[in-house]
Amino acid sequence: MSDTSRPTAGTGAGAVAAADVPDPATARKMLILATLGFAICFWAWALLSPLAVTLREELGLTSLQQSLVVATPVLVGSLGRIPAGALTDRLGAKVMFPAVAVLTIIPVLFLGFFGTNLTALLVGGFFLGIGGTSFAVGVPFVNAWHPPARRGAALGLFGMGTGGTAIAAFTTLQLSNAFGRPAPFILVAVLLAGYAVAAYSLLRTPPARAGGPASANWLAAALRTLATPVALKLAVLYAIAFGGFVAFSVYLPTYLVNNFGMEKGAGALRMAGFVVVSVLARPVGGWLCDRFSKTLVLASLLVGTGLFALLAALVGAGTTVIVGDNTYPVALEPVGTVAFLGMAAGLGAGAGAVFALVAALVDPPRVGAVTGVVGAAGGLGGFIPPLLMGAIYGQFGSYTIGLLLLAVVAVAGGLFTLVGFRKELAAHAQ
Repeated sequence: MSDTSRPTAGTGAGAVAAADVPDPATARKMLILATLGFAICFWAWALLSPLAVTLREELGLTSLQQSLVVATPVLVGSLGRIPAGALTDRLGAKVMFPAVAVLTIIPVLFLGFFGTNLTALLVGGFFLGIGGTSFAVGVPFVNAWHPPARRGAALGLFGMGTGGTAIAAFTTLQLSNAFGRPAPFILVAVLLAGYAVAAYSLLRTPPARAGGPASANWLAAALRTLATPVALKLAVLYAIAFGGFVAFSVYLPTYLVNNFGMEKGAGALRMAGFVVVSVLARPVGGWLCDRFSKTLVLASLLVGTGLFALLAALVGAGTTVIVGDNTYPVALEPVGTVAFLGMAAGLGAGAGAVFALVAALVDPPRVGAVTGVVGAAGGLGGFIPPLLMGAIYGQFGSYTIGLLLLAVVAVAGGLFTLVGFRKELAAHAQ
């Protein structure tokens, strides 16, 4: 199918310049298609998390093994974003989105039919991580389709595709209980196949897409990006914001069941609520950054997240407040609910704000490579906490220390944001 958005040769400099301006209607269509694909891939990426407690009971897994099952797709999906982002700069999303969707079908079906022991779960979960690389495909694509003044909001809207994890939480257990364990995996495989066909047919190359030359080496591009100070700074902040979101989106049901004795289904629904709030907050972070100081917005969101994490730690520790002769427990209802939803909003909006900074500080030809590195750090930030929380719970029978660590790291990240980008912001303001 021809790419009608590409400028034609021989029409003059003025015509080329006009063709380089993205058409708003087409840009909206591309944003919707990219977000849909991202959501389906993330749905696949999160299929194991709602089943974690059930798998632990069926297979007799330890807390650490259970954490490893849900964290393995996160690890692969994180590291895989580095080549995925660099390859998207070179090949374009029209190739990469269908490729990621098709490759994700294989581990989805494998887990649905053969994920009956720890080894199979880890092998399937490893390749399931491919779905998580879709983020690094969509960001440079959406970025190229929107003008600088609207990129923060556009990337925030694209980030709502993380709501695929909420869909997984709402549907996986229900479909599994009603129609058998393979049912949710079969459904997602069909959706991935349908999206791959739609993406190849409907996606368009952005005007004046600055892809690498045909001989470009994605590994060399990734290594050059890793050596860039601004990419490393953004990676640290995304590891906190998105990493915190991923960690709780996969581990919250386990936390609620182990710490408060909540039913598995209720824990999965609470996790879905956490994800929904975070997803809805993400475009808000990008929108705020389009209108106010990007670093001040991000710093405020991270510090706020740290304060809510501290409140959640007090809830988990069974803290009581003494007022006169009366004692009041800092309980899960309603204080814990407020704390976790506050964390969800702060982490979601913070993730959107980080990529508003990416759009502001990184030249368009390098957005894919930088997105790969930053996105990898975000995923790795989500890989480590579940393992750490499982180890802490196994050692102390409590998650309080883990929540306190999140509070400290989030506040430190907020303070770093205020001072860490002065040089880069000054350079881009010239």
